[in-house]
Amino acid sequence: MARTTPPRPVGIEAMFPALAGHRRTATRLHPRQGMAKPEESSVAGPLLWPVDDPWPMCTASHAKGRGHLLSDVRLRRRVQDEARGRDFTDDERRLLDGMTRATHLPALGDEDPLPMLAVAQLYTRDVPDLVAPAGHDLLQVFWCPFEAHGPERTVDVELRWRRAAEVGAVLAPQPEPPVVGREECVPTPCVLHPEQVFEYEYLGLLDEELQDAIAEWEDELLGDAEECDEEDDEGEGRGEGDGHGSAAPAEHARYATYEAYEAAMAADRTQESEEIDYMSDLSIAPGWKVGGFASWNLTDPGPVDCSMCGTAMPPLLTVAAVECDGASRSWLPTEDRDAMDDPRAIDPVGVYLGRGLMRVHTCPTDPTHPHRLTFQ
Repeated sequence: MARTTPPRPVGIEAMFPALAGHRRTATRLHPRQGMAKPEESSVAGPLLWPVDDPWPMCTASHAKGRGHLLSDVRLRRRVQDEARGRDFTDDERRLLDGMTRATHLPALGDEDPLPMLAVAQLYTRDVPDLVAPAGHDLLQVFWCPFEAHGPERTVDVELRWRRAAEVGAVLAPQPEPPVVGREECVPTPCVLHPEQVFEYEYLGLLDEELQDAIAEWEDELLGDAEECDEEDDEGEGRGEGDGHGSAAPAEHARYATYEAYEAAMAADRTQESEEIDYMSDLSIAPGWKVGGFASWNLTDPGPVDCSMCGTAMPPLLTVAAVECDGASRSWLPTEDRDAMDDPRAIDPVGVYLGRGLMRVHTCPTDPTHPHRLTFQ
């Protein structure tokens, strides 16, 4: 099933034409749990990896035998998914309780090489915003599942660019690390539903005049919303409600059970207008994506320049903890509107890096220059 971002609540560029100079496309990947083929774009799926090509290995010095068994991480998620909507059985509870962080492989030394996790595989034919080196059409992303690398002790990411047509026999089975540092470093296998959308630059990077104009518009919207709330409160006090407040008993009488009434009211609330603001609804799409702009919600914007040529490096890949959150709910695909409380729609991948968001930046002049990471 395709995934479709709903139209933005307002046409912001029509109100602020200067934003045309701050517009960029991004491809939302919309990962959803499922097994892909090596010939398809995916998250944590089997890669189109040549049988005779050495698998990427982590050779950095850090504890590699202590953590969670990769098999336990996957089993835990399967058990939790199967038990959704009910209590765990006694057998399931004993099984989950036995999955602990421990030294599972004491013989695995800090200096020993460790297979990196296959994280994503993206074909340029599927992802229009994927900028590849000349002649290449496939990006494969790996990381070490231990956040203990470099001076900032962050995850170690490796990128491999390929020409898919040159790959012959595909390696199977493909190497995996037996132990991972954190469960949140392990992506759940997902198929992708790429969709290209427009984004507008982070508010704090717009010129001051444009920032002020947008802020004034948001203040006007907020004032209008508060007036509407006051009018609604007065109407409810006179018994003129619309299914809430004093009118609820009459509305309740239309339904066979209170549960049916509550379900109907919940459905109505999803259709109610909500506050709109530039950053949450109109600027930068949430979730896993390729291209687009970087958000700087937790820190001040910082330069991300290529270490080799000094060129500003836009985000190549954004890895996010969720498809959307409460503030960015308007970005939830139309096809998932009935699954707003389903983790398989909101958190399909199960990855949480940094404070919930990691970006991989590459050089637009030469994507083979060393990449950089930013976290939010």
